[in-house]
Amino acid sequence: MTPAQFAFSSAFALGLAGLAFHRTHLLSALLCLEGMMLSLFIALSVWSLQLGAVSHTVAPMLLLAFSACEASAGLGLLVATTRTHGSDHLQNLNLLQC
Repeated sequence: MTPAQFAFSSAFALGLAGLAFHRTHLLSALLCLEGMMLSLFIALSVWSLQLGAVSHTVAPMLLLAFSACEASAGLGLLVATTRTHGSDHLQNLNLLQC
């Protein structure tokens, strides 16, 4: 494993660990998801550059577009949750209540 691959995989693992273990605020969960998506984007971009194939250069742009859509939906949910519940604590959210 090259140092670059180790850096990308460890960045993804740190984001996943942060998402799994620090689940107190919705904002911290969204930031962990963004870190994971950013590490995937960089890894996919480096992989397509190393391959040198033109057909694989579209995949990082699609991933970046989906990541931007995920971020905007997450921030919309964060604003709606904060307005209705008063905070972004994940302990206060109950999916069975309206």
